[in-house]
Amino acid sequence: MGTSPVLLKNGKAFSSDATPRDSGRVDEPFKVEEAEPVKVPPPPPSPHKLLVLGGSGFVGSHVCKEALERGFVVSSLNRHLLLNAIVIQKNATSVSCVGGFGSNSQMFKLNGTANINAIRVAAEKGIKRFVYVSAADFGLVNYLLQGYYEGKRAAEAELLSKFTYGGVILRPGFIHGTRRVGSVNIPLGLVGSPMQMLAITVNVGIVCDVLQNAKPLTRLPLVGPMLTPPVSATSVAKVAVRAATDPVFPPGIVDVYGIMRYSEQK
Repeated sequence: MGTSPVLLKNGKAFSSDATPRDSGRVDEPFKVEEAEPVKVPPPPPSPHKLLVLGGSGFVGSHVCKEALERGFVVSSLNRHLLLNAIVIQKNATSVSCVGGFGSNSQMFKLNGTANINAIRVAAEKGIKRFVYVSAADFGLVNYLLQGYYEGKRAAEAELLSKFTYGGVILRPGFIHGTRRVGSVNIPLGLVGSPMQMLAITVNVGIVCDVLQNAKPLTRLPLVGPMLTPPVSATSVAKVAVRAATDPVFPPGIVDVYGIMRYSEQK
């Protein structure tokens, strides 16, 4: 006759054919082992979204390249579309490289009005960070290109008022690199690159100290532009992308000396 175990409420079992001598024997309680929790790695963070205004231009194209190489999702809007319609994505940061030359009214419209409109839309959309590539003061040149510099400074003032904690203004001087005008490549780096290399040698600290002491002289007419060190488009792009995507990057104005320092940091 077969036997069948009976499970008691206390979790112990006994057999129904137990004999009198072993009637007191009770089987060992069942052992239930808990499964170890499976450690699932968290999903990778979503890639940062970056909108580059003026992304088809000389500096803007370098900014797009730098951002893509760092794995960011990049959208670009050229300056002609920017003047007519502004589309800024939510949850994205912006870098504006919009600018240009022409008559004083045209220069103010390109460098000032277009950027001011973009800054206002970005603020309304809740964008947290906005980087504007402006320009250093060049003394007499400021007067000759009045619309250009007045537009730049108007855009800077708007950015500082709308993005007190997330607005960064880059003020490079002469930006060098290979610039494409139509079908012609202009190697601006032949002039600017050797001069910039002077500031990133082993004695970079000494050179920067010398340049820092010369900063007041950069405001002198005619002499100023020659004393403002040039910087590569790649360096400007590197700092612009970092300023737009690094939440601890300090807001405010970064002059050419700051651009050189930040561009050399890893």
